[in-house]
Amino acid sequence: MTASPTPTTAEELRGAGLRVTAARVALLEAVRDGDHLGAEAIASEVRGRVGHISVQAVYEGLHALTAAGLIRRLDPPGSPALYEGRVGDNHHHLVCRSCGTVADVDCAVGHAPCLTASDDRGFAVDEAEVIYWGLCPACSTARSS
Repeated sequence: MTASPTPTTAEELRGAGLRVTAARVALLEAVRDGDHLGAEAIASEVRGRVGHISVQAVYEGLHALTAAGLIRRLDPPGSPALYEGRVGDNHHHLVCRSCGTVADVDCAVGHAPCLTASDDRGFAVDEAEVIYWGLCPACSTARSS
């Protein structure tokens, strides 16, 4: 049995029902190559790949990719939205209160206790969004010095 080849970015866009454009390919690849990037950083990356693109087109593209489930939008309170390419799992995030660094952290292995609400009020819970706040190692070290 052979493993199926990894789909191209264009095939993923088509599979999600999206029209394939150079801008969408560049957006999806920029998000996946980045690490919790904001829209301005993504726009800069996309411009480096395809030339001019308006900020409005970047936001519209990010919205379409998020709605299609190809990328994930994070909304840390007090910060602009961030985007990541890690989708399809129930992972969470660590955010540094000092420098704003964001890092992925996996949910509990096996049973995911974060999906069991103390009172689900009849909801069929299938995802939890948890943000752990604190200081990253570099900021912790700097603060104790």
